[in-house]
Formats: sequence, C-alpha cells, structure tokens
Amino acid sequence: KNFIFDYVQASSTDAFEAIYREAVTRKPDIVIAPGPEASLLAARATAGKLPIVMIAVDYDPIARGHVASLARPGGQISGVYSQNAELAAKHLQLMKEMMPDVATTAVFWDRHSAEYWAALQREAPKRGVKLAGVEFTKRPYEYEAALGGLAAAERRFLIAQSSPFFYLDRVALAQAAIKHRTAWFAHLREPVAAGALMQYGATTAEMWALAADYVDQIAKGAKPADLPVRQPTRFELTINLKTARALGLTVPPALLAQADEVLE
Repeated sequence: KNFIFDYVQASSTDAFEAIYREAVTRKPDIVIAPGPEASLLAARATAGKLPIVMIAVDYDPIARGHVASLARPGGQISGVYSQNAELAAKHLQLMKEMMPDVATTAVFWDRHSAEYWAALQREAPKRGVKLAGVEFTKRPYEYEAALGGLAAAERRFLIAQSSPFFYLDRVALAQAAIKHRTAWFAHLREPVAAGALMQYGATTAEMWALAADYVDQIAKGAKPADLPVRQPTRFELTINLKTARALGLTVPPALLAQADEVLE
C-alpha cells in the first residue's frame, strides 16, 4: 500500500524512477508500470532487461515509441492500453443527457490529462458546449478555490478525468463539488462511490485483470514481444443517486436505464 501511495504522489519521471529503482533492488521477475507515461518511462529506465507489463492510461504507447504495434509490440513491453481521450465525445453526450440545459462545463486538467483536455476541446464545439478549463500545475490541488473562482453558470457541471491525482483526491474533490452544487463527471467507479455524480469508462478491475493474465503468461515463459497489447472491452456507466439528490437533480429515466450500476 505504501508503494502504491508513493507512486500516485509522484509528480515527475525522476520521482517515479526513485520508486522503481527501490523496487528493482528486491529482485523482481516482472515489473508492472501502471498509470501515466512517467510510470513507464521510469520502469524502462530502471528495469534493465526485465519484462514490463504496462497499464497505459491516457497516452498512446505506439505514438510514444514504447511498442512497435498493438499486435506485435516487440521488445520487453506489453500489457494494457486505455485511452480515455477516445471517450470525450461520449462523455459530452452523457453530460447533455444528464443536464440538457448545461451550455458550459468546467474542466479540471493537468499534465497527465492533457490529451483528454485536447480531445474535449475538439469535440465540444460540435455539440454546442463551451468549456471553462482550469489547469492544475502544483500539488496539492486546491479544488474548492478552483470551483469558487468560476462563475455559477460555469461550475454547474464539472468534467475531471484522466489524472491519477483526481483519483487520489476523489473524496476531497467530491466534497468540494457537492459544496458548490457541482455535478462531477469522473473517470472511474471509485470516485463515484466517493461522491461524484457519474462516470463512464473502462473498469479498473478489468485493466488489472488483463495485466495479471500477462504477468501469469510471462511467468510461465511467454515473451512480451509476442503478446499483443490489449485494450479494455467493457465500458460501464455508474450513477450516484445520493449525490444527485444532494445536488437537487432528477436523473432522467432513460439515462438510469443505461446505467450498469446505480449507487443509492
């Protein structure tokens, strides 16, 4: 647990490298590199010839040169690739289904979620939605101050996704959103359980299960170069009705019918 906490707190490739360097001294057979690209860069810098199973979240491992292709990754790396930026259009659609009268949505983003922010900027004009972007650059992130600095019309709905820090801070972010009567659209189920209004995306459990299967195969002699990079196949919609009531919202029945899980 301490390792995971330190990993999420890391704010640079150098910080990740220090963590992986310590882990490698324990003589592992396989290295898992989950989360943002800084994690994989650090694993590559410290793992030597050890096989690496990545869980690449919101960066393209092909475009960044980490694997040759999804079908034939080559080298010492394979694993799972989930690009949340590809869901930006779906997220805006679901936002409009939840609150049809919202014309502007706040967007929290940082360097880990820059690709997702860029995707939202491409998609929003197609749907007549304006974006009020707030970039976070320094830890700790001051969510309450950020929401308070927005106009009331800009903070009715908030999209904050694709950053490990938003995930780590999910309780504080959910509390700030409810205080400001802001509907937070998150990335994963865990923030919804903490008080976000809704999420749509791949499940953490599926991504880790796919990675665990590759760890098993590699432990039995398979080579990462021969294991195709996998992508999640299940995308789930979760809605928190308790949060909806706290915000004075009525979730449309058609949207409730789409939900894979409704939290009471």
